[in-house]
Amino acid sequence: MDRIKVVIVDDHKMVVEGLRKLIDESQFALVCGVAYSGNEAIAVLSRCDPDVVLLDINLPDASGLDLCRQLKSTFPDVKIVALTSYSDYSVVKRMLANGASGYVIKNAMPDEIMLSIETVHKNQQFLCEEIDVMLHRRGEPQVWLTNRETELLKYIVDGFTNPEIAERMFLGVETINSYRKNLLCKLGARNTAMLVKIAMERMLV
Repeated sequence: MDRIKVVIVDDHKMVVEGLRKLIDESQFALVCGVAYSGNEAIAVLSRCDPDVVLLDINLPDASGLDLCRQLKSTFPDVKIVALTSYSDYSVVKRMLANGASGYVIKNAMPDEIMLSIETVHKNQQFLCEEIDVMLHRRGEPQVWLTNRETELLKYIVDGFTNPEIAERMFLGVETINSYRKNLLCKLGARNTAMLVKIAMERMLV
């Protein structure tokens, strides 16, 4: 049986070497390439043609969120697992929306990391236990916000007024008013105070 070919994209060499040892010593996977930056990732994937990519979100020259979308567009058959220290609700949602098949926190057990590779290779989604619990806690319905709505929500949480937000987002005040009403409706909030409370509880910003 052919082993699963894995590319690691992470700028921490100690993390990379630990992952390489873990994967290469398994019975079913091997590391075929390593990239320490977003720019390197494209070249490495072109050369290695991997089955699975372990992708850190925090890279020196790129956002893993954007890189995930780019890699899926360029290499649609590759499966991507976010392997990162970020456990923010909004980051997880955006990573999955951008094409990731799995999400694992770096402090996960080695068995969980290996299971993520095996699972996504079978065209199934994998979430480590911590992320799975977070996404499904209290049975809350998932709310998907656009990048612009997320930006607006952050400004609201930070206490900026509509004119101040309009200036920062280079939009008209009426447009901000309209977006704000849509956010209230989308999150089921009656007022700004409730909107901020929901945003903080669900870790949307």
